[in-house]
Amino acid sequence: MAEPSGSEARDWVDSHCHLGTLPEATEPLARARAAGVVGMVCVGTDLPTSHHAVEIAARHPDVWATVGLHPHDASRLSEEWGQLEMLAHTEPVVAIGEAGFDLYYEHSPKDEQETAFRWQIRLAHRLDLALVIHTRDAWDDTFRVLDDEGVPRRTVFHCWSGGASEAERALARGAHLSFSGIVSFKNADDVRAAARLAVESSGLDRVLVETDAPYLAPVPHRGKTNEPAWVVDVGRALAATTERDPAEVARATRENAEFVFGRNFAVFPGR
Repeated sequence: MAEPSGSEARDWVDSHCHLGTLPEATEPLARARAAGVVGMVCVGTDLPTSHHAVEIAARHPDVWATVGLHPHDASRLSEEWGQLEMLAHTEPVVAIGEAGFDLYYEHSPKDEQETAFRWQIRLAHRLDLALVIHTRDAWDDTFRVLDDEGVPRRTVFHCWSGGASEAERALARGAHLSFSGIVSFKNADDVRAAARLAVESSGLDRVLVETDAPYLAPVPHRGKTNEPAWVVDVGRALAATTERDPAEVARATRENAEFVFGRNFAVFPGR
């Protein structure tokens, strides 16, 4: 594990992780804190995982939760929506999602993914919560629905996988781009081009970092179960890509996460 140093030591925020899927989740949390991670956003993808995210966040003052229905599970909208909507009003919840389209797998039919996406956008508007977007092989549909419904004022594309042209479209709509371990992968030139475009056009004001743990472990941890501590390696890869100091990236991405999620990650405020 990379050890934090200097002014970056207590500035990292993992803006997207799935703590409920990690074995013995308290150990990854301890390792994250030791690595300099001051905040983690635990993401819901359906009703059970959203409940679990809220429960984990309620026990840990440096963990916050999202409530949402992943496009894979969009077919469960009618049976889960009522409880998801109620859960979204609870204190640890800082965002709706992850929501959107996944037309690579299309585990739920496209029309059902669109309906679930629209409902979650509307809920984010109504509660003035951030919207966390998952999009895969669906850029045109994603932007079309966002334009129809209106982009929530705090919107983040998680696990950015597009290139510079898609980044330009997302940034033009006021969204933030969250970079995962993909930015460190050898064959991810398009993702690095998107990161450079984002920083060239908006400085570091519109980028976040995440692990998407337990998935997509960054270099040098490829092939291992990802965990929030390794957001430090994601951040350093983003810093190298954009020719910025890691401490500057740590500070900026923390401040951006504070804006997007409406919470102060610099301290543990309790609830």
